[in-house]
Amino acid sequence: MGRVEQADACLQPVMALHARHPEVLRLRAGILDLRGDHAGAIDAARQAVAARPDDPLYHNTLGAVLGAAGDFDAAVAALRRACELQPGLAIAWFNLGVMLTRCVRIDEAAAALRRATELAPGHMAARALLADMLRMGGHVDQAASMYRDVLKQQPWQGMAWWGLADLRMDAFVPGDIGRMQTALNDQRASVDDKVATGFALARALDGEGRLAESLGALEQANALARQRRRWDAGAFSASMAAIRSAVPASASASRQSGAEVIFIVGLPRSGTTLVEQILASHSQVEGAGELPDLPMVLTQESRRRGKMFPGWIRDMTGADWQRLGERYLERTAHWRASRPKFTDKLPANWMYVAAIRAMLPAARIVVCRRDPLETCFSCYRQYLVNNEYARTFEDLAAYWREFDSSVHLWKSLHPVHVHEHGYETLMADPEDGIRKLLQACALPFETACLRFHETRREVRSPSATQVRRPLEADTSHARRYGALLDPLRRALGMPPFGA
Repeated sequence: MGRVEQADACLQPVMALHARHPEVLRLRAGILDLRGDHAGAIDAARQAVAARPDDPLYHNTLGAVLGAAGDFDAAVAALRRACELQPGLAIAWFNLGVMLTRCVRIDEAAAALRRATELAPGHMAARALLADMLRMGGHVDQAASMYRDVLKQQPWQGMAWWGLADLRMDAFVPGDIGRMQTALNDQRASVDDKVATGFALARALDGEGRLAESLGALEQANALARQRRRWDAGAFSASMAAIRSAVPASASASRQSGAEVIFIVGLPRSGTTLVEQILASHSQVEGAGELPDLPMVLTQESRRRGKMFPGWIRDMTGADWQRLGERYLERTAHWRASRPKFTDKLPANWMYVAAIRAMLPAARIVVCRRDPLETCFSCYRQYLVNNEYARTFEDLAAYWREFDSSVHLWKSLHPVHVHEHGYETLMADPEDGIRKLLQACALPFETACLRFHETRREVRSPSATQVRRPLEADTSHARRYGALLDPLRRALGMPPFGA
């Protein structure tokens, strides 16, 4: 249920007597995972599996903690092993569906989730994820109906409430606010349920113009999420400083590979999904979505070298960077099956622009920018799993400053291959903005890109519904909140509202 302190307190007396018992190690792995200690969780889970190699539950735990650490390939392998050992283990099929979703292997994920619901018809979290897939495919009414069915059976199911909130503004009906407030106090709700429901409640209150209450619900939801896992602004700043200083601007400049890929990066909620939808409307471009492949290639290299990124950057040769670039293109080859180019829209890849330039010198990188107040507030009010920097205004501002500093550097070093795309500029003159975007991506102009909202494709992000509509003149939220957002303005170094 996510109650990490209570779980730890229960386990401590057992650990004192039986620290090496495999079941103690398995439970310890779960507690460490909840606390964000991924390395410790994986180590404990591997020890448990070594002691009981034929126990499916142990492989399930190992898969879960590997997935939380971002090692999706290993997670999928561990979870498939759990399903092989016990084909009737619904939780393993559910976790496999989650990991396959993160790997953007949607058909396989849907099959795993359907298997989970067949084995456990009451597994409402699996049904909520299947509803998410309907939403990704543009089947809004079917998704809403499935979310409602989930809530009829489990009114505390947070992902179903958040699914409705993220679907469309008119998805809520009278009485939903009260039902969500009741769900927040339901003893059957896990911490994750309460966090997701809190964000949904804030969205519903916003829709009714109850802005102070909405902000209060957001503060409570973010505070609850932060109790489990905190973001270290100082450590992140030091890591980004090391990345900015470590990669030479001329690394692998003699090679020309990577022209097949367009990276779309930026903070969440800055227009990355919109940019991908525009580019995916082009006849030469496949919109692949938020691919995990680049960070996974870097993680694999960290494991091979025995040190974390960016600690090994200075040890790299041109041949090493070429090897990593080839590995990335191998992993993503299926996205070029029908079109010569594809997009990789994982927002956080802005941290790895220098590595991208070294690995794939011909790749184009689109950096999405939006007004910092709008961007940060939109991150704060969106239920973003594992984006722990979004829990406080101070952390959001610190994250944005690192992004801003890094992008200024990448743009100055790589003016041809790094293109800054302004959300507000696009809103002001869509055709001019789209023409410049296509030019920066070395693509000829096509009128279909102006009618991007007519393009039918799966959109695997929170903006799935919005990008199927024409551009709206005003999508800002911060202005409506006025002085209520002055604490965020202060954190960003901006004057107060009305100044």
